[in-house]
Amino acid sequence: MKVAVIYNRESQSVINLFGLPNREKYGKKSIRRIVNGLKKYGHQVKAFEGDKDLIENLEKFMPRVLKGERPGMAFNLSYGIQGQARYTHVPGILEMIGIPYVGSGPLAHSLALDKVVAKMIFVQNNLPTPSFAVINPPELKYPGLPYPLIVKPRNEAVSMGIRVVYNQEELMDAVQAIFDLFQQGALVEQYIEGREINVGIIGNNPPEALSPCEIVIRGEGPNIYTIEDKKGNSGREIDWICPAPIGEELTQKAREIAIGAFTALGCNDCARVDMRLDRDGNLHILEINSLPSLGEHGSYTIAAKNAGLDFPALINRLAEEASARYFGTPTPPEIRQGENNAEQKVFQYITQRRDLIEKQIKEWCALSSRTSDPVGNAMVIKKLDSALQELKMRPINRLTDTRSVCAWETRAGMDGGTLIVGHLDVPFDQNIHIQSFRRDPEWLYGEGIAMSRSPLVMMLFALRALRHIRRLAKLPLGVLYYFDEGHDCCYSANLIRSAASGAKRVLVLRPGSPPSNIRTQRRGRRKYHLIVEGSPQRIGVRQKTPDAVSWCIDKLEKMISLSSRKDRLALAVVDMKTESFLSSPAHRVAVTFVISYLDPKLADLCEENVHAVLAHKGVRWSLKKISERPPMKKTKGNDQLAKTLDKVARKWDIPLTVESSVVPSAAGLIPVKVPVICGLGPVARDRYTPQEAISRISLIQRTLLLTEFLAEELENQ
Repeated sequence: MKVAVIYNRESQSVINLFGLPNREKYGKKSIRRIVNGLKKYGHQVKAFEGDKDLIENLEKFMPRVLKGERPGMAFNLSYGIQGQARYTHVPGILEMIGIPYVGSGPLAHSLALDKVVAKMIFVQNNLPTPSFAVINPPELKYPGLPYPLIVKPRNEAVSMGIRVVYNQEELMDAVQAIFDLFQQGALVEQYIEGREINVGIIGNNPPEALSPCEIVIRGEGPNIYTIEDKKGNSGREIDWICPAPIGEELTQKAREIAIGAFTALGCNDCARVDMRLDRDGNLHILEINSLPSLGEHGSYTIAAKNAGLDFPALINRLAEEASARYFGTPTPPEIRQGENNAEQKVFQYITQRRDLIEKQIKEWCALSSRTSDPVGNAMVIKKLDSALQELKMRPINRLTDTRSVCAWETRAGMDGGTLIVGHLDVPFDQNIHIQSFRRDPEWLYGEGIAMSRSPLVMMLFALRALRHIRRLAKLPLGVLYYFDEGHDCCYSANLIRSAASGAKRVLVLRPGSPPSNIRTQRRGRRKYHLIVEGSPQRIGVRQKTPDAVSWCIDKLEKMISLSSRKDRLALAVVDMKTESFLSSPAHRVAVTFVISYLDPKLADLCEENVHAVLAHKGVRWSLKKISERPPMKKTKGNDQLAKTLDKVARKWDIPLTVESSVVPSAAGLIPVKVPVICGLGPVARDRYTPQEAISRISLIQRTLLLTEFLAEELENQ
């Protein structure tokens, strides 16, 4: 599970510094101990300051989850940055954005922080607490309580501003000091001479009280635990005794009172109740700390250790208690049992490696391998070969051409199994700027991330998950990557056909399209280069023959009109360049156009019609077909393969829909007799542009889908 540890320490990342600043903070060592304690139990953990950037940081850290995957959780340590009711600030944000968290909610924190309201609730619930009054300057009236009294800020914690007073003059000085320092009224309550007892609470429904701890203070000054004592600046010696030596009867009574206070204020997961034990053996609630310190030497961690919970176990227990409160069980339910336990292992392997998957995509995006960059392509081929050989996959020499294709297979070979096809080159012109990797809450961006990088990393993690459950070596599987996508597979086509002819099925790792599409059919595409040349002309001089540009535009309009939506045929211009002499009209036009088609016969007819349109004696022209990408035909085999994938997807609530595409791919090279699916990569947007991006949740969904599909195919062999 992803756990975000949220704290406040140094950050002042707020719009304005406004209101009373926070004086409480966790030390760096304590934060590290909490993070490491959670990591010890297998959680993915990251610490964040609880400031105005928190929502954005949590969005990046906690993407949407899969079926059976527990949502991320926040471990709240935040005391707030400034203002009133600071303990409530981060829980309020977490409530608003819908992230589960460890600890009490905003209401319980606000009640606990307002000592006056808390004491009123204690009285209403017949819980013992010292007599009290509230003094709000400027009306400094004597409260009518017998001295000595203890004076505290009404809405502060960790013993800040507390003072024992013995007469009215000291009382008024203490109240005025609180008003000057904290801008709030003072709680004045009867000072109980005696021993200080703390009781930690853990859990919910029912909460459990830990053994009481006693604070023993040695040194001069009143017998109260001050902020200076907590910081180690008082010069006094502080010891904790746990369990407190107060006898079984009082121990049980202290636990009951603590649980009563915890329940009355509506606290969750953890709290600490501070009490005084007077000389007559009576317990009195001083206050409840709804955000107890988890510092190494605090009474809460000492009591937990006495109960058999070392620090990592305590931290994990708190996370489990919150999980049980939100989800009904302290641990996520097993997805499958018994013989299908491998599914759970695969699920956990992939979902627990979200950060690593995205990190490796970032590393791959940093390697530029555009089609016209042989050095970059050589680097990524070497990296991929190393990754696959780590998985004990061996190169297939007969299907390898270092100019265009590399292929590998498992120990079981690839014949009669699944062939995975992808491409390494990024078909961008070298003049297009490189997009650096970045992420937002829903999308990942980067050079070639949709067309090449994320499908590749998805495939690698699917294979690693299969190796994790000891299935990869037994699985008949081949992996073929080509690197001439930008040249329309001109060099790799024959080897792709040859590899696919021996496979039982082929999966082409092109990106999916929103919202959740895969492809069982794609159009083909023929690309042509047209050169039109006229005689050089002078501006303003009439000629018998039309100029090259006017003639070309007229012909292109007629050619484009050959398109037919009914026949799924389209002709489109993709590039046009002109040449001219100085101060003369253009005399040469170079045009690149494509014919997109589903039926090759209709494409042949369209080509004949293009020649007929161009027929003219006055202008020289030449037409050359420079590449052809065959269509991916819709077949029963493709439909059945899509149904099999859909069955796996439904098991995991992974959205999956089927549609055709006008854009060709290597799937068109697969023999018709071999079932093929294209677009199994992560769902992408702005494909074929420098701004392309992939859906973060789709990346995990499709990785799981590919892994589970391959695992099931092995079982069905």
